[in-house]
Amino acid sequence: MKRKIFTEDHEAFRRTVRAFLEREVLPHYERWEREGAVDREVWRTAGRQGLLGVAVPEEYGGGGQDDFRYGAVLAEEFTKAGTPGLAIGLHNDVIGPYLTSLATEEQKKRWLPGFCSGETITAIAMTEPGAGSDLQGIRTSAEDRGDHWLLNGSKTFISNGILADLVIVVARTTPEGGAKGLSLLVVERGTAGFERGRNLDKIGQKSQDTAELFFHDVRVPKENLLGERDGAFVHLMTQLAQERLAIAVAGIAGAEHLLRITREYVTGREAFGRPLARLQHVRFEIAEMATECAVTRAFVDRCIEDHVSGELDAVHASMAKWWATELQKRTADRCLQLHGGYGYMSEYPVARAFTDGRIQTIYGGTTEIMKEIIGRSLLS
Repeated sequence: MKRKIFTEDHEAFRRTVRAFLEREVLPHYERWEREGAVDREVWRTAGRQGLLGVAVPEEYGGGGQDDFRYGAVLAEEFTKAGTPGLAIGLHNDVIGPYLTSLATEEQKKRWLPGFCSGETITAIAMTEPGAGSDLQGIRTSAEDRGDHWLLNGSKTFISNGILADLVIVVARTTPEGGAKGLSLLVVERGTAGFERGRNLDKIGQKSQDTAELFFHDVRVPKENLLGERDGAFVHLMTQLAQERLAIAVAGIAGAEHLLRITREYVTGREAFGRPLARLQHVRFEIAEMATECAVTRAFVDRCIEDHVSGELDAVHASMAKWWATELQKRTADRCLQLHGGYGYMSEYPVARAFTDGRIQTIYGGTTEIMKEIIGRSLLS
């Protein structure tokens, strides 16, 4: 089915993204996978190409295009290229909205130009060793010391954790406040007491630096409070719909890409003297996956339209996130099976897609959390 949500401007941007991937990312990606992180220079190149801060107002160095469809194009093309290690989507679609919607004018002038140029790489630190999706379990604390906050605690599984120059930290500023006693503090590279642990060894997305972060008596200036004191819960809930939609966009794009490469494989591969594509079981598998992808694509595209018009709610974003990512996981498993032994070989794209995509049902809120949000909205 022909998609109708993109204009020629979006398609021109898509061509720019593809050219960037071909020239600046794919030639280096195997090395980045071995080294566990991308080169900092590729971030600056992305900035020069206009791929960073697309939604940031032009006065701060951004593209001035507050249209999520540009983020959707980036997510789709990076997924199809098999290059999730360069976490531009996290930078643009997750962290960007916090800075543009919550930052003061002084903060915007201080942080956004580097955000858009690629000189400033960003991360957001929520997850802790003992607290994942449950914000009430956060133990990292910030004590008000008059002219600064004194920050102590640790975070884990932080994407961009090694390279990040600017980290938005979720910390407890009112001990008895539960989930309502949290604030967002921005910690900058080089701040005394801010240390990075190891670059975590994951089963997939090897080139995406994911780290432990430690804060020991870190003096965070009062002017680095992002948004309202004790307002993190509301701020986080406001931005999560876009984050989850972005993950859903990557999910359906990943499933569609897996289907395409598997169709090519079964058409050219022979078994028992004839192409795999002539076996009824294989045709049925392809038919089922193609139908599931088509139905999911229609729903996700509708969610994109609703988000652009300001009508997407948390429930439908949760639906899109859990369904598209579970579809991606299921499709990766079925496509690997159809590749047989070759599917288990790392040099085959289906093998990397299998491991790279496995995190999709976990981060941004697990499938179980998404179902809880949906179920609670329907039954409470």
